[in-house]
Amino acid sequence: MIQRIQSFWLVLAACCMALCFMMPVAEYHAAAATGQQYEAELNLLPKDNPEMMNQMLNGEPVVTFSQKVLGFSAWPLIVVAALTCVIAVVSIFMYKNRVRQMRVVSVGFLFNVVYVFLVFFWAVDAYRKAAAQAMAVPVESLDVTWFAGAYVPLVSLIFFILARTAIRRDEAKVRAADRLR
Repeated sequence: MIQRIQSFWLVLAACCMALCFMMPVAEYHAAAATGQQYEAELNLLPKDNPEMMNQMLNGEPVVTFSQKVLGFSAWPLIVVAALTCVIAVVSIFMYKNRVRQMRVVSVGFLFNVVYVFLVFFWAVDAYRKAAAQAMAVPVESLDVTWFAGAYVPLVSLIFFILARTAIRRDEAKVRAADRLR
């Protein structure tokens, strides 16, 4: 039966991972010696800023660097986030085999953990170094502001745990009913 509570948790987990594609993960700010402010934003899907060179040449107060200019590719994050989202959606339709569904949800949970690890321990630091190099400022001078794109996967982890718990509970009920027959 597809209308179980674990289906709801898995839909929420998939929605959280889909939101990661729409929300920025972090934003970096630095001030140059000339008084100009530099900004760069880490997104899963890079946003282009074709006006960056014009901003620099015109001496505008804030220059926004894009991921394409910095040469940073977030493809590992994109792949893991997409796989996590797909696993969550696919596992909803495995309701006839709860043991397999529990395993697939566990794999989705592990992919989600890998995504969180990549965001907090790889992407933010690698992007910070690329931004500092492009902006010609020391790495220590970049201020990092975290956005919802960094925290939404943590909420998705909770939904995966809740889904696995509900599946386990259903399996226990079915086994108890089988013993009574």
